[in-house]
Amino acid sequence: MSELALYILIAVGSVILSSISQMMLKISANKTYPSRVAEYLNPLVLSGYTIFFLTTLIMVYAYRVIPLSIGPIIEALGYVFIAIIGFAILREKITRKKLLGMLLIIAGVVMSSITL
Repeated sequence: MSELALYILIAVGSVILSSISQMMLKISANKTYPSRVAEYLNPLVLSGYTIFFLTTLIMVYAYRVIPLSIGPIIEALGYVFIAIIGFAILREKITRKKLLGMLLIIAGVVMSSITL
C-alpha cells in the first residue's frame, strides 16, 4: 500500500468519526434538559466536541501527505456517512433527492480517485 493510500484511509476514518460525533450532537439536541448548563455539559455533547477536535488533528496529520486538492473530496464523503448513520440510528428517511445527492458525491469521489 502506498503512503498516499494509507493517509487517504486515515482521512476517511477521520470523516467517519466526525460523522459519528455529529450524530451524537444531534441525538443530544433532540433531548430535553433541566437547564442550559446541562444542555451543553452532558456526556454526548462533551464527547461529540472532543471527537470533533480529535478528527481535526487527524485531518491535519493526513494533510501532511494528501494534496490539498484531494482533501475536500474526502470531506464530502461525510454527507454520505451522515445520511447512512441517520438512517441506521435515527430512522431518518433517505429521500430520492438525498439518494441522488449521495450518488453524485460518490461518483465525484470515484472520478477523482481515477485521476490519482
